[in-house]
Amino acid sequence: MNNNQSQLLLPSPKISKVLLAFDAFLLISIIGMFFAINGVFREQMRKEVIQKTITAEIFNNIRLEAKAAYVFDVAKGRVIFKKNENLQLPLASLTKLMTALTALELAPKNSQITIKKEFLKEEGDTGLLPGETWKLKDLMNFSLVVSSNDGARSVASVVGAVNLKTADFDLGRKDFITQMNSVAQKLGLKQMYFINENGLDEGNIAGGYGSASDVANLLRHIIVNKPELLEATKYQSTTISSETKKHLAKNTNEELGQIPGLIASKTGYTALAGGNLAIAFDASIGRPIIVVVVGSTEKGRFSDVQLLVNASLNYIKK
Repeated sequence: MNNNQSQLLLPSPKISKVLLAFDAFLLISIIGMFFAINGVFREQMRKEVIQKTITAEIFNNIRLEAKAAYVFDVAKGRVIFKKNENLQLPLASLTKLMTALTALELAPKNSQITIKKEFLKEEGDTGLLPGETWKLKDLMNFSLVVSSNDGARSVASVVGAVNLKTADFDLGRKDFITQMNSVAQKLGLKQMYFINENGLDEGNIAGGYGSASDVANLLRHIIVNKPELLEATKYQSTTISSETKKHLAKNTNEELGQIPGLIASKTGYTALAGGNLAIAFDASIGRPIIVVVVGSTEKGRFSDVQLLVNASLNYIKK
């Protein structure tokens, strides 16, 4: 091997200069990216501090009767306010939100539901008649607006029996409630489970349990994915017909007219639960806000929600 072959091949002076320039450029770029990312991070932190300050100014002086509450900005994916949001509490008729969702996932909306005499034994007479036949969507609308326990029982029994392919309505009802709990698990509603389809107390056990955040997330899922399911609940009264009779449905939310841009509403009240209320409303165009109060009083649930609605509107303005 000659001397020329044994020498190391070194880059020319011109190539060395190019390499040094490239290294310098790369270093400057990395430093620039670091400061840019740091600047974005600092700006985000600044905005979060401002947001928390505004939230504190608006919501800190609110005094609620409810044991738990949750306010959620759907468009921004942001929690605006929370109080004991993960506390498991009786749901009362908020249970019917899951009844409606489960029913329309198991059966077509135009399925026929015939009212049986044994379905009309639940607490509260809302005018349903034995032998009366309804489309599922209409009976579910009626049951949500007037909070019909008989209607919810009829839906659970018939849809459950058809889904299970049995003529035994009691067995169908039990399976329907199992399906409700399955849907709650699929949606990640960790504190939510059901004993029955209407939320009525059974002795010292509530018909359904869940947290304020669970209810808000259930309501968010419905208004995003199946908004038509709760369309009827935004009206103070509406006429809903079975195949043979027109029924006047008066909303159980007596403060309905006080909430602007209402999208959906569901009340709940039993001895164990106290007063519950869940609503969704448009704070501005395309800006739905969900408000849930659980464990209030019969009257207090309405004033609690109104306080949170007013605070939410102030929050959006600021």
